[in-house]
Amino acid sequence: MDVWFVLLVTTRLGLLALGLATTVIGYRAYRRHGGRYLRDATIAFGFITVGVLIEGVLYQLTSLSLEQVHVAETVVIGIGFAVLLYSFVS
Repeated sequence: MDVWFVLLVTTRLGLLALGLATTVIGYRAYRRHGGRYLRDATIAFGFITVGVLIEGVLYQLTSLSLEQVHVAETVVIGIGFAVLLYSFVS
């Protein structure tokens, strides 16, 4: 196996773990305290985490090009950041 591939998979799994942990902590905070801000922030972190996951899954399991996979990832992460921004300003 190529060293760069192993490094990519390792860093993506680490990023996925951090994203899942952030989403779970946000959800627990929302369940404990309620509030639209915490709910929206949890949803946003969930989208951002899925965006990280989507790239690897789509690239490995479909015939999409790398550019198409990056577009899909960027759209999902962008939605996550838009929801997070909305939670800050509302």
